[in-house]
Formats: sequence, C-alpha cells, structure tokens
Amino acid sequence: MVGLKPPEVPPTAAVKFVSAGMAGCIADLCTFPLDTAKVRLQIQGEVRIPRSTGTVEYRGVLGTLSTMVRTEGPRSLYSGLAAGLQRQMSFASIRIGLYDSVKQLYTPKGAESTGLAARVLAGCTTGAVAVTCAQPTDVVKVRFQANGALADGARRYSGTVDAYRTIAREEGVRGLWRGTLPNIARNAIINCGELVTYDLIKDTLLRAQLMTDNVPCHFVAAFGAGFCATVVASPVDVVKTRYMNAGPGQYRNVLSCLLALLMQDGLAGFYKGFVPSFLRLGSWNVVMFVSYEQLQRAVALAQS
Repeated sequence: MVGLKPPEVPPTAAVKFVSAGMAGCIADLCTFPLDTAKVRLQIQGEVRIPRSTGTVEYRGVLGTLSTMVRTEGPRSLYSGLAAGLQRQMSFASIRIGLYDSVKQLYTPKGAESTGLAARVLAGCTTGAVAVTCAQPTDVVKVRFQANGALADGARRYSGTVDAYRTIAREEGVRGLWRGTLPNIARNAIINCGELVTYDLIKDTLLRAQLMTDNVPCHFVAAFGAGFCATVVASPVDVVKTRYMNAGPGQYRNVLSCLLALLMQDGLAGFYKGFVPSFLRLGSWNVVMFVSYEQLQRAVALAQS
C-alpha cells in the first residue's frame, strides 16, 4: 500500500495545523509506553534517590516495561497520556503544522528553493513558540510518568486536573513552566533534527527520483529524522526531564541540575535512556509523519 496521492493544490495552513495535532496524538497513542520507559530510565539514580548496586529498578527498555507492568500494572505504561494528548494538540500543531508557513517567511522572495538556513530558523522558531504554549502539559506529563516510580504514599497527584492545581498551588503558576528554557533548547534542536532532516531527506529522494512522494518515502525520511533528532537532543532531554520532575528546591536552576548529573554519572549520564529515546522518537516520527501526510491528503480529497 502506497497511500493517498499528493493533492494538486497544496493544503492550507489551517489544514496542516489540525493535521499535525491529530498526527501527533496518533503517534503518542502508539509510542507512549516507550516515552514512559525513557523518563523512568532518565530519572533513575537521581540525587534524591539512594544509590547502590542492589537498588537499580530498571534495566533496559524491555526490562523497564516489564518491571512497570509487574509492579504497577499495564495502565502504568500510559500514565500521563491525557496530558500527553493535550500537549500534542497544541505542541505538534504549532511546531509541525506551522513549519512550512514560517519557512516561507524566512525564504527570500524570488528564491527558487528554500535554503538550509531558512529551514533551521523555521524549525527553531516554531519549536520555541510551541514549547512556550504547551509547557504546562509537558510538566504534568513528565510528573505523571515519573509518579509511578514512587511508593503509593509518596505519589503526588491523583489525576491530571489535580496535577495542574497542585503544581500551581504549591509552586506557583511559574511551576507549570518549570524547565521552559531547557525545553526550548531541546525542542529547537529536536525540531531542526526532525523537520529539517525530514524535509532534506524527502527532497533529496524526490529530486534524485529514488522514490515517489508516498508512504515508503515518508517512512525512510521519518526514520532518518528520528535518529538524527535523538543523537543531538538526548543530553538536553535528560536534563529537561530531571529538572521538570524535581521538587521545589531540589535544584537551584537548570545549570545546577546539569552539574549534578555530570558529577554523578559523567558524560554517559547525558545519554541515559538513549535506546528507548531512539525507539520512541524514531517510531514516533514514522507514525507522525506518515499520518500527517495522509491526513492532509485525506482532507484535500474530502474537499475536492
């Protein structure tokens, strides 16, 4: 199956915006357990958790998933899904759905094609704006994914709404935007790694006539984009996850969180959870970009 044919008329910005949000939700539904495993591996061995060779809870992706199912039940794999879907409807819609429109703003008038600089600037811009808008949902998602690692009596939130209320009450409204700066850095990098790489790989395949503009081409471009994004974004992703999950006063700022991680685990600590990160980001990109392209074409077909 090669999917729907490309529309003759390019989709509007509104169609791309909605399609991106829906595609992000579909991708999250398919890959959320891998994201939860990544978060658990990234926070394992944090300063506040006593460290010894006999108390390691999670070992590898499959080990983490099986341990969670055994100790917390299958539902734990989707802890924080509601916040995750809320995040995608705002986050993916902006950073992916508006990418082409912003890219055109950075492209000089009369240029035959969009240069690398314009693509990178567009990726950074939509990534930063998306984070600023969606940060509270990301904070709640991470807190929920980490929540199950605590004993029942120590769990902080009973539900998604309770998490928003509790964070705002105990940490102030600023608590909902905890880790915004590292998250902006992470998503500027990831957005460039994903969107720019996807854009370039897809353009190259089409220009060289190695593939046609359909599902196999989207799959190859998305897989390459996922790998590149994981390699460049893992260090800042680990710091972001730990800082967003931290309680009040645990770290003075993002830099102190980074230094604590470096002192504890060395440079290897920046790539904690790399395998689940790649499995998650690679599969997420494949599902998202294929869904995104097909949703745009389905809307165009419905309108014709």
